[in-house]
Amino acid sequence: MISTITGKVQSKHIDSLVLDVQGLGFEVTVTRSILSEAEPGDVIFLHTFLVVRQDLLALYGFRNLEEKQFFLMFLGVEGIGPRLAMAILSTLSLDIIRTAVVSEQPEFFSRVPGVGKKTAQKILIHMQGRISPDAAFDLRKATSSAEDQVLEALVGLGYSVVEAQTAIQALSKDLPDTVEDKLRVALQYFNR
Repeated sequence: MISTITGKVQSKHIDSLVLDVQGLGFEVTVTRSILSEAEPGDVIFLHTFLVVRQDLLALYGFRNLEEKQFFLMFLGVEGIGPRLAMAILSTLSLDIIRTAVVSEQPEFFSRVPGVGKKTAQKILIHMQGRISPDAAFDLRKATSSAEDQVLEALVGLGYSVVEAQTAIQALSKDLPDTVEDKLRVALQYFNR
């Protein structure tokens, strides 16, 4: 099995990179964040997982071992294949995934294209006990309840969880800790 790969980015595609490894081109399916950061000519290192099926030989790449472990946990959920597992990792940050599982909020997973309510519930059931509650609680300490409410409001307005989280992270630390002020500034972030 190919567990890691280091190579020069030859080309970028919709959901994959072609890495040149000493003259051999390996196509590696990656998350959107890796895809957005990698440029042709960059040398990158990825942890990988090789999927071998009768009609498929596919290599999936991850920034770190933790991302790979979440991918493997998602594969253990009935109805989730490698493409859908990558879609989840591309849409939701690991912090949001941890918090969603620990706080039992399947609606976060339902926002991923291809994940319905039943599959979201299956993810929660499968991952319960596999994620340390401390990791999610650390995230809660880092974000105030006002920020949680702003996140919910932005998602309710139709923004994706990732877009909402990006807008919240861009908020100034000097901003008053009220939902109204944070929401107003977050909405201005999208109007740039």
